[in-house]
Amino acid sequence: MKFALFGNTYQTKKSAHIATLLETLHAYGAELYIDREFYIFLPEELTRKYPPHGIFEGGDFDADMVISMGGDGTFLKSAMRVGNRNIPILGINTGRLGFLADISPEEIKETFHEICNGHYQVEDRSVLHLHNDGLPARGYPYALNEIAVLKRDSSSMISIHTHINGALLTTYQADGLVISTPTGSTAYSLSVGGPIMVPHADTIAITPVAPHSLNIRPIVVRDDWEITLEVESRSHNFLVAIDGRSESYQEGIRLTITKADYCIKVVKRYNHIFFKTLREKMMWGGSLIEI
Repeated sequence: MKFALFGNTYQTKKSAHIATLLETLHAYGAELYIDREFYIFLPEELTRKYPPHGIFEGGDFDADMVISMGGDGTFLKSAMRVGNRNIPILGINTGRLGFLADISPEEIKETFHEICNGHYQVEDRSVLHLHNDGLPARGYPYALNEIAVLKRDSSSMISIHTHINGALLTTYQADGLVISTPTGSTAYSLSVGGPIMVPHADTIAITPVAPHSLNIRPIVVRDDWEITLEVESRSHNFLVAIDGRSESYQEGIRLTITKADYCIKVVKRYNHIFFKTLREKMMWGGSLIEI
């Protein structure tokens, strides 16, 4: 198999995990191509011992599978680089929580034994697409996790006029609004009180950030519906964060969010069940500590 490797350049000190990965791929005779940004941070003794078949930059790569080595943030960056190319992504977690990157370093050898023997599954994850009222796209307008509209340069709340398929939902008076996929429901959306959605749900969650009214609650809608946002702000500008990549926008721009015409393919081991991952990551059912 042919693999393309992306990694977190701030975690190369965890070279033991990287060594295990390179050694394992070498043992299976796999072709390995490494993102240049990650390659230059790898320990020199590792690249001498296990030289890659090639180094690539940007989107100039081809592979049967992409390996993302880091946390969920690294996985999101890898997904951005893969885009609509239908290359499945495997996430090895050397970060913290790890919902997307859910393979632990201790599972590397066993996981690649399964992969090289064709024993794995691929899940399709929906993606959001941001349209900027006819303006040219700023950067990469697709989100695997969420699109967030947030206040900027002011302590005052912003007003977000929200329409679903052209019909008024409400005007949110809040610090912001998070539009989340099921994949992103355990990320930023969860931290501001959004619902957890199973990855295969055909839904989108709309969750306000610090709303002015306690009556305002998150709402879940179908993912084939169109969401339109118009923002008013005392500072006349606001932020739009797409999977954490933020841009400043001027008041008066209409934002439209739809489901993208492609999915991100996520590699999963057969024994990695979402509900099991949820229990472990959220520590549900853990015993209370007696004081």
